[in-house]
Amino acid sequence: MPASLHARQGEAAALKRLGELLGTQRGRFEEYLQVLDGQFEAIQTGTAESLAAHIRLEEKLAQDIFALRKVIDPLEAICPLNGLSGEEAGICGLKSALEELRQEAALRISRNKDLLTKRMEEVRSELKAMRGNPYAVRRSIYADSLAPSMIDIQG
Repeated sequence: MPASLHARQGEAAALKRLGELLGTQRGRFEEYLQVLDGQFEAIQTGTAESLAAHIRLEEKLAQDIFALRKVIDPLEAICPLNGLSGEEAGICGLKSALEELRQEAALRISRNKDLLTKRMEEVRSELKAMRGNPYAVRRSIYADSLAPSMIDIQG
């Protein structure tokens, strides 16, 4: 009997830790969504510095989420959620909320990617239009004329 009691306590501790980790990951996903919104605004305004800062934040949060996932996956394998007690039902709720946040993040990433692609095409066409300007290529007849080749020494 004591062995089964010990096993249940270990399972309860694992479930509690799983719940904590899922809550932490949920918070990271909410931060990630805010960063993606900021990135969207940076793409629209065209400020490269702001966009670069948001990309760095996005990379850091993605690494955090991935690291948490590495810990959560084995805990989920250890803690099967068969008989839904109160704590297990809460964990299932967290898992479904996380899945919704993942889907929302995927949508926002796709939106930002599309907007960035559109913005890059606009910049390319602007650069192409600048290169096609006939006045930008042609030198003025008055600019840096050649040095004189004949000198009048008679005075």
